[in-house]
Amino acid sequence: MAYKLHHQHADEESGKSAAMVHSQPRRKGIGTRVWLVVSESGHTHIEEVGKHSIMRRTGLPARDLRVLDPMLSYPSTILGRERAIVINLEHIMAIITAKEVLMVNSTNPLVVQFVQDLQERVSCSKDTQQQATKNCDTDMEDAVEGTWGSPSINSHHVMSGNFNNLSDMPNTEKGSSNSATGRPEAPGPKLLPFEFRALEVCLESACRCLESETQTLEQEAYPALDELTSKISTLNLERVRQIKSRLVAISGRVQKVRDELEHLLDDDNDMAEMYLTEKFAGHSMDHTSLKEELYDEALEDDEDRGEETKSQHSYGTYTGIKPNIEELEMLLEAYFAQIDGISQKLFHMSEYVNDTEDFINIMLDEKQNQLLQMGVMLSTGKYDNECRYRGCRVVRDEH
Repeated sequence: MAYKLHHQHADEESGKSAAMVHSQPRRKGIGTRVWLVVSESGHTHIEEVGKHSIMRRTGLPARDLRVLDPMLSYPSTILGRERAIVINLEHIMAIITAKEVLMVNSTNPLVVQFVQDLQERVSCSKDTQQQATKNCDTDMEDAVEGTWGSPSINSHHVMSGNFNNLSDMPNTEKGSSNSATGRPEAPGPKLLPFEFRALEVCLESACRCLESETQTLEQEAYPALDELTSKISTLNLERVRQIKSRLVAISGRVQKVRDELEHLLDDDNDMAEMYLTEKFAGHSMDHTSLKEELYDEALEDDEDRGEETKSQHSYGTYTGIKPNIEELEMLLEAYFAQIDGISQKLFHMSEYVNDTEDFINIMLDEKQNQLLQMGVMLSTGKYDNECRYRGCRVVRDEH
């Protein structure tokens, strides 16, 4: 009987422990993090993705993902990789691909404002592109109607003449159409690829943050320094000390961003790596040409060697030519000039602080010299009085 009661009690304990295990919430996977994803159309959604999934999704190694770890301290970084761009600038930690932007989810107001700016920029660019395409299609339809008109008796001769005119057009006009879609490019400025639009918003947000902090520091620094020169006190000295500490910190952050942009501008290969859309299109074209090659080989075995040589030549054409980095270079140069202007403001402020320190030291040296002079005068007067006292005492003793 005791044996049965013991086993019954053991079964109840095991059942309770199993129920507790099942009732506990499941632990997140190793490296799982909440990401905010902004798509190419401007829509946002939250995803809880692991580190290895992000690596497969973006093609980034683990060392590049550590740049985005908020627990680690990394300098400002812009890395161009095969399928993604890694951004770590001030409050922005993001991965930019050719189709989306993945950001570490945060409630920082600066990050929220950045996401709103990114959505607005991407949506406006998409609407502009659709409107330009629509206008271009309308212009083409009008041109076709104006050229061909209604059918007539001499329509055959008119059509022949128009085809002859088209054949006589210069190569530049023939090649003005978009090779991918078969329609002419819309007039106006060229629309930047998605990754460059996202990169521009990142640089704009970082520069705006640094510019705002610099202006706030300027408004506090110059009046405090002027007040210190007019009245040297412990309170004014403490205010200037705090301002100088903030100045050193902001100057270091601005210098890191400036150095990173300068490094990118000096290296054409790094800038070429950031053309994700062109590389994606090139890989798709290579894949298509490879399929056509295999299909031709299956149909015509006699032309196997010639088709292989042609495919290799076309593959070398797509992968060997580097993209034109002029548009990215102009984009980076614009924000490099802006961050350089911020750096110059901080430099002038630092020079003003140093000049104020030199002025305060001169004033303190002057006060010290006055005190020394007063001390010498007091010592001389004391010695003179002592000499007179001794002289009077000697005269009194003689009498």
